[in-house]
Amino acid sequence: MSEPRWLTAEERSSWLALTGLLTKLPGALDAQLARDSGLSFFEYMVLAMLAEQPEETLRMTALADLTNGSLSRLSHVVQRLEGQGLVRRETCAQDRRATNAILTPAGREKVEAAAPGHVARVRALVIDAVSPQELAAFGQVGEQILGRVHEHRGS
Repeated sequence: MSEPRWLTAEERSSWLALTGLLTKLPGALDAQLARDSGLSFFEYMVLAMLAEQPEETLRMTALADLTNGSLSRLSHVVQRLEGQGLVRRETCAQDRRATNAILTPAGREKVEAAAPGHVARVRALVIDAVSPQELAAFGQVGEQILGRVHEHRGS
C-alpha cells in the first residue's frame, strides 16, 4: 500500500477555506430565504430553475442536474412544493416513464418575490467580495470540480 499524498500547507489552507465555504454559505443563504420568503435555498433553486425555462417545465432528472441535487432529494422537495401549490407534477407526454415538474402561477409569484432579496444576499456574500477576474476563475474551478464529482459518482 502506497503512502497517501498528504496535503501541503498551502493545499490544506485552500482546502479548509473551501470546506468552510461549503459549510457556511448554504446556511447563510438558507437563513435569508427562510426569513424573507419561507423557502430553503434548495427550494428556491427548484423554483428558479423552472422559472427560467420557456414553458416553466422540466423533467425531474434535468431539474435534479440543474439544482445539483439528487433525484431522491428533489422528489421530496417537489412533493413539499406541490403541497404548497407552487409546483405540479405530471407524466411527460414524450416519455411516459418520465415525470415533469411544472411551475404554477403561485410558484412564479413566490420565486419572483424571493429573487430580489436572494440576489442582494448573493451579491453581498459572494459577487461583491471578489474581482470579476476572481469570480470568473472561481466559476471555472467550480465547473472543473463539479465535472469530477459527476465522473466519480458512486465510487
